[in-house]
Amino acid sequence: MTTIAVLGNGRVGGNLATALTRAGHEVTVADRAPGAAADAARTAQIVINATPGAGSLDRLVALREELRDKILVDVSNATVDGPDGLPADLIHPGSSLAEQLQEALPETRVVKTLNTMLFPVMTAPATLTQAPDAFLSGEDPQAKQTVRELLVNLGWRKEWITDLGGIQTARATEAAILFVPHVIRSSGFAPFAISIAR
Repeated sequence: MTTIAVLGNGRVGGNLATALTRAGHEVTVADRAPGAAADAARTAQIVINATPGAGSLDRLVALREELRDKILVDVSNATVDGPDGLPADLIHPGSSLAEQLQEALPETRVVKTLNTMLFPVMTAPATLTQAPDAFLSGEDPQAKQTVRELLVNLGWRKEWITDLGGIQTARATEAAILFVPHVIRSSGFAPFAISIAR
Protein backbone atom coordinates (compact mmCIF):
# COMPACT_ATOMS: atom_id res chain seq x y z
CA MET A 1 0.00 0.00 0.00
CA THR A 2 1.21 3.46 -0.91
CA THR A 3 0.14 6.75 0.66
CA ILE A 4 -1.03 9.01 -2.17
CA ALA A 5 -2.25 12.62 -2.18
CA VAL A 6 -4.39 13.69 -5.12
CA LEU A 7 -4.36 17.44 -5.61
CA GLY A 8 -7.58 18.42 -7.33
CA ASN A 9 -11.03 17.03 -6.63
CA GLY A 10 -12.64 17.49 -10.04
CA ARG A 11 -13.48 14.73 -12.50
CA VAL A 12 -9.83 13.74 -13.06
CA GLY A 13 -8.77 13.81 -9.43
CA GLY A 14 -11.92 12.14 -8.16
CA ASN A 15 -11.70 9.40 -10.76
CA LEU A 16 -8.06 8.65 -9.92
CA ALA A 17 -8.66 8.77 -6.18
CA THR A 18 -11.55 6.31 -6.37
CA ALA A 19 -9.61 3.85 -8.54
CA LEU A 20 -6.44 4.02 -6.47
CA THR A 21 -8.39 3.52 -3.25
CA ARG A 22 -10.10 0.51 -4.83
CA ALA A 23 -6.61 -0.81 -5.69
CA GLY A 24 -5.68 -0.77 -2.00
CA HIS A 25 -3.77 2.50 -1.63
CA GLU A 26 -4.33 5.06 1.12
CA VAL A 27 -5.54 8.12 -0.77
CA THR A 28 -6.19 11.67 0.39
CA VAL A 29 -7.87 14.18 -1.92
CA ALA A 30 -7.04 17.84 -1.36
CA ASP A 31 -9.79 20.32 -2.09
CA ARG A 32 -9.39 24.09 -2.37
CA ALA A 33 -9.55 24.72 1.37
CA PRO A 34 -6.56 26.73 2.65
CA GLY A 35 -3.75 24.43 3.67
CA ALA A 36 -5.47 21.28 2.39
CA ALA A 37 -2.94 20.66 -0.39
CA ALA A 38 0.02 21.25 1.90
CA ASP A 39 -1.37 18.90 4.56
CA ALA A 40 -2.09 16.18 2.01
CA ALA A 41 1.28 16.46 0.27
CA ARG A 42 3.22 16.51 3.53
CA THR A 43 2.06 13.05 4.60
CA ALA A 44 2.04 11.33 1.17
CA GLN A 45 4.70 9.24 -0.54
CA ILE A 46 3.33 10.10 -3.98
CA VAL A 47 1.51 13.30 -4.98
CA ILE A 48 -0.67 13.42 -8.08
CA ASN A 49 -1.22 16.79 -9.74
CA ALA A 50 -4.77 16.77 -11.08
CA THR A 51 -5.27 20.52 -10.75
CA PRO A 52 -6.12 22.65 -13.81
CA GLY A 53 -2.86 22.93 -15.74
CA ALA A 54 -3.03 26.69 -16.24
CA GLY A 55 -2.49 27.26 -12.51
CA SER A 56 -0.53 24.12 -11.60
CA LEU A 57 2.94 25.65 -11.64
CA ASP A 58 2.13 28.37 -9.11
CA ARG A 59 0.15 25.98 -6.89
CA LEU A 60 2.90 23.38 -6.77
CA VAL A 61 5.84 25.74 -6.39
CA ALA A 62 4.09 26.98 -3.25
CA LEU A 63 4.39 23.40 -1.94
CA ARG A 64 8.15 23.16 -2.49
CA GLU A 65 8.92 21.95 1.04
CA GLU A 66 6.04 19.49 1.18
CA LEU A 67 7.08 18.01 -2.20
CA ARG A 68 10.76 17.63 -1.34
CA ASP A 69 11.95 14.05 -2.06
CA LYS A 70 8.46 13.03 -3.21
CA ILE A 71 7.31 11.60 -6.54
CA LEU A 72 5.05 14.12 -8.28
CA VAL A 73 2.85 12.49 -10.92
CA ASP A 74 1.71 15.21 -13.29
CA VAL A 75 -1.39 14.34 -15.34
CA SER A 76 -2.33 17.92 -16.25
CA ASN A 77 -1.92 19.89 -19.48
CA ALA A 78 -1.26 23.63 -19.33
CA THR A 79 -3.42 25.20 -22.02
CA VAL A 80 -5.15 28.39 -23.01
CA ASP A 81 -8.82 27.64 -23.57
CA GLY A 82 -10.77 28.84 -26.55
CA PRO A 83 -14.23 30.47 -26.44
CA ASP A 84 -15.86 27.03 -26.21
CA GLY A 85 -13.79 26.09 -23.15
CA LEU A 86 -11.70 23.53 -25.02
CA PRO A 87 -7.89 23.73 -25.27
CA ALA A 88 -6.79 26.15 -27.99
CA ASP A 89 -3.05 26.62 -27.35
CA LEU A 90 -0.18 25.66 -25.06
CA ILE A 91 0.92 27.86 -22.17
CA HIS A 92 4.51 26.57 -22.44
CA PRO A 93 5.26 26.19 -26.17
CA GLY A 94 8.74 24.80 -26.70
CA SER A 95 8.58 23.37 -23.19
CA SER A 96 5.95 21.69 -21.03
CA LEU A 97 4.30 21.97 -17.66
CA ALA A 98 6.25 18.91 -16.50
CA GLU A 99 9.57 20.49 -17.48
CA GLN A 100 8.65 23.72 -15.74
CA LEU A 101 7.71 21.79 -12.61
CA GLN A 102 10.95 19.79 -12.61
CA GLU A 103 13.02 22.94 -13.06
CA ALA A 104 11.17 24.77 -10.28
CA LEU A 105 11.19 21.74 -7.95
CA PRO A 106 14.65 20.17 -8.41
CA GLU A 107 14.33 18.03 -5.26
CA THR A 108 11.05 16.50 -6.44
CA ARG A 109 10.92 13.60 -8.90
CA VAL A 110 8.41 14.61 -11.57
CA VAL A 111 6.84 11.95 -13.78
CA LYS A 112 4.44 12.90 -16.58
CA THR A 113 1.76 10.40 -17.58
CA LEU A 114 -1.95 9.88 -18.40
CA ASN A 115 -2.26 13.25 -20.17
CA THR A 116 -3.03 11.96 -23.67
CA MET A 117 -6.57 10.68 -23.10
CA LEU A 118 -9.98 11.67 -21.82
CA PHE A 119 -10.19 11.16 -18.07
CA PRO A 120 -12.36 7.99 -17.99
CA VAL A 121 -9.62 6.10 -19.86
CA MET A 122 -7.07 6.83 -17.11
CA THR A 123 -8.69 4.24 -14.86
CA ALA A 124 -10.43 2.00 -17.41
CA PRO A 125 -8.09 1.58 -20.40
CA ALA A 126 -9.46 -1.84 -21.31
CA THR A 127 -12.87 -0.34 -22.15
CA LEU A 128 -11.54 1.06 -25.44
CA THR A 129 -11.94 -1.04 -28.57
CA GLN A 130 -8.20 -1.03 -29.23
CA ALA A 131 -5.17 -0.92 -26.96
CA PRO A 132 -4.31 2.58 -25.73
CA ASP A 133 -0.88 3.87 -24.72
CA ALA A 134 0.17 5.51 -21.47
CA PHE A 135 3.43 7.41 -21.81
CA LEU A 136 6.01 8.08 -19.09
CA SER A 137 8.39 11.05 -19.08
CA GLY A 138 10.82 11.75 -16.24
CA GLU A 139 14.43 11.91 -15.13
CA ASP A 140 14.35 9.34 -12.32
CA PRO A 141 14.15 5.66 -13.39
CA GLN A 142 13.01 4.48 -9.97
CA ALA A 143 10.22 7.07 -9.84
CA LYS A 144 9.07 6.00 -13.31
CA GLN A 145 9.05 2.36 -12.21
CA THR A 146 6.90 3.26 -9.20
CA VAL A 147 4.48 5.14 -11.45
CA ARG A 148 4.45 2.24 -13.91
CA GLU A 149 3.30 -0.02 -11.05
CA LEU A 150 0.53 2.47 -10.19
CA LEU A 151 -0.63 2.37 -13.81
CA VAL A 152 -0.80 -1.42 -13.64
CA ASN A 153 -2.98 -1.01 -10.53
CA LEU A 154 -5.28 1.20 -12.64
CA GLY A 155 -5.72 -1.51 -15.26
CA TRP A 156 -2.91 -0.69 -17.68
CA ARG A 157 -1.22 -3.73 -19.15
CA LYS A 158 2.57 -3.55 -19.11
CA GLU A 159 2.80 -3.57 -22.90
CA TRP A 160 0.53 -0.51 -23.05
CA ILE A 161 2.99 1.61 -21.04
CA THR A 162 5.79 3.34 -22.98
CA ASP A 163 8.73 5.08 -21.32
CA LEU A 164 9.61 7.95 -23.64
CA GLY A 165 12.71 9.03 -21.71
CA GLY A 166 13.61 12.24 -19.89
CA ILE A 167 11.27 14.96 -18.73
CA GLN A 168 11.78 16.93 -21.96
CA THR A 169 9.76 14.26 -23.78
CA ALA A 170 6.70 15.53 -21.93
CA ARG A 171 6.50 18.43 -24.38
CA ALA A 172 5.47 15.92 -27.06
CA THR A 173 2.68 14.34 -25.02
CA GLU A 174 1.48 17.70 -23.73
CA ALA A 175 1.28 19.00 -27.31
CA ALA A 176 -1.05 16.08 -28.10
CA ILE A 177 -3.76 17.91 -26.14
CA LEU A 178 -4.23 20.04 -29.25
CA PHE A 179 -5.84 17.00 -30.91
CA VAL A 180 -8.51 16.83 -28.24
CA PRO A 181 -10.85 19.70 -29.15
CA HIS A 182 -10.95 18.63 -32.79
CA VAL A 183 -11.71 15.01 -31.89
CA ILE A 184 -14.43 16.13 -29.46
CA ARG A 185 -16.03 18.43 -32.03
CA SER A 186 -15.94 15.58 -34.55
CA SER A 187 -17.00 12.66 -32.37
CA GLY A 188 -18.28 14.04 -29.07
CA PHE A 189 -17.05 13.19 -25.59
CA ALA A 190 -16.76 9.43 -26.10
CA PRO A 191 -13.64 8.18 -24.26
CA PHE A 192 -10.50 8.00 -26.38
CA ALA A 193 -6.72 7.95 -26.01
CA ILE A 194 -3.84 8.74 -28.29
CA SER A 195 -2.00 5.52 -29.09
CA ILE A 196 0.83 4.34 -31.30
CA ALA A 197 -0.07 1.68 -33.86
CA ARG A 198 2.59 -1.03 -33.98
